[in-house]
Amino acid sequence: MRKFGIMFFAAVLVACGLTHPAMAIKQFSDQFKELYIKHHPNKEFAEYVTKKVRCFVCHQGKKKKNHNPYGQHLTELLDRKKDKKNKEKIIAALKQVGAMHSDPNDEKSPTYAELIAAGKLPGGPLEEVKKEPVK
Repeated sequence: MRKFGIMFFAAVLVACGLTHPAMAIKQFSDQFKELYIKHHPNKEFAEYVTKKVRCFVCHQGKKKKNHNPYGQHLTELLDRKKDKKNKEKIIAALKQVGAMHSDPNDEKSPTYAELIAAGKLPGGPLEEVKKEPVK
């Protein structure tokens, strides 16, 4: 019985080490999904964002403080501590950033909202945003 207890404890420790920490502020993520994903016409894209992309919509790499370009614009408008309960401010910030061009130097580039509507991630392909940012 003692061996079972030790093995169970070791299994729990291993399982905890394999899980990814939550990186996004839940309220920000929830409002993003409500605004852009819940009624998205491409259900596969919606499921992909919800189940695989998750925090990488705004974040980049393994560290919570790193943001992709889309996330950087949001951090300029939202304070993660002060604004996490302010639903109206979160929605307004998401809409404001959604209206921005994905390439600030090209007025003809799609807006972030247009990218999402087209089934593309606003911060870039998942493989790219999983990489640590180049400083």
